[in-house]
Amino acid sequence: MTFTFIDGGITAPKGFLASGVHCGIKNRKKDLALVYSESECDAAAFYTTNKIKAAPLVVTKEHIEKGKISGIVVNSGLANALTGERGLMDAREMASLAGFALRCSPEKIIVSSTGLIGKYLPMDKIRLGIQMASKSLGATRKHARDAALAIMTTDTVPKEAAVVTTLSDGTRITIGGMAKGSGMISPELKRWQATTLSFITTDASISSVALESMLESSLDKSINMLNIDGDRSTNDMCAILANGKAGNRKVLDVDPGFQSALTALLQSLTKQLARDGEGAKKLIEVRVIGAKDERDAKIAAKAVVSSNLVKCAIFGEDPNFGRIITAIGASGADIVEDKVSLTLASESGSVDLISNGKLLALVDDKNYRLARQLLHNSKIDILVNLNLGNGEATAWGCDMSYDYVRINAEYTT
Repeated sequence: MTFTFIDGGITAPKGFLASGVHCGIKNRKKDLALVYSESECDAAAFYTTNKIKAAPLVVTKEHIEKGKISGIVVNSGLANALTGERGLMDAREMASLAGFALRCSPEKIIVSSTGLIGKYLPMDKIRLGIQMASKSLGATRKHARDAALAIMTTDTVPKEAAVVTTLSDGTRITIGGMAKGSGMISPELKRWQATTLSFITTDASISSVALESMLESSLDKSINMLNIDGDRSTNDMCAILANGKAGNRKVLDVDPGFQSALTALLQSLTKQLARDGEGAKKLIEVRVIGAKDERDAKIAAKAVVSSNLVKCAIFGEDPNFGRIITAIGASGADIVEDKVSLTLASESGSVDLISNGKLLALVDDKNYRLARQLLHNSKIDILVNLNLGNGEATAWGCDMSYDYVRINAEYTT
């Protein structure tokens, strides 16, 4: 199915407004975002599988299960996690404040928080922030960017994307989104189980059941295939809102055009998240083909991007490709040594390192030196062919630099 990326973010679809303000949770940067739909939305969301779940996730799940959603409120700087009953009260108050400001029921608000775990929210500042944000709502490109900036923590750049596509009934619709995340990223988002936050909007009319089905499928090909540092947050969430402003016949099942566009949008956000990993210098994309099945391909690809040894080798521009094969061998995926092939690539070219188990690069030979040159680039592609079947999958991650250690050694100071 065809789709086209456009310049835009969370406000790209018709009927969505957003804002981002500084209310004082952080010293200077924007720290509270508000998203509002002019029409009530069908919605779906997926949450972290971490057994410790932040208060906003508990509240959001309750609200989405009750029915329609009208808005989203997000604060950054503090996660409202490990905050007990007071944290739940604060999350519910955020929903009430946003609902009052947006003239809707508190149960129609998604609540999210991100930042330092184990500290209570400064509700006096959040109360003021929600008032400010509600008075600053708009649908321009700047409004979308302000909201994306306001949900950032250790991120260095905002993450946004928007696509247009055509549904099966011929209606042209738009999907927009924003995400944040730089560290504490190894998401596994399920129906109920830094944090990676992603919020998606669309002007298509789609039932919550269909949204959930398509979002789950797209997440398994995007954000769930991302690894920055192997740590899974208490606050991970991906939510999608559909307000029906495009006027299409309501989608009740999987729509191929929407599914393809949603996957593409989430993959764009995933790559942006990987490229901006804490201290990252290089984006890593691992594609595994020829696996026994798709499950094995996913396991193998995720194992490579999750390997700290692989990450460190790529940061050091050291073509220690044995670490790639070792990571797959330890992953649980089927691998046969004399069948595996490995290629390293970047914008400068590509080089085959292993072919059906035969080494094509030895230390300091021509191919080895070429591999080292390819690693000078900012995006590194790793292609593994297991030659065992038709399974394939792609995963994304980043290198691990000295700065990653520094950032996380000084996080609360």
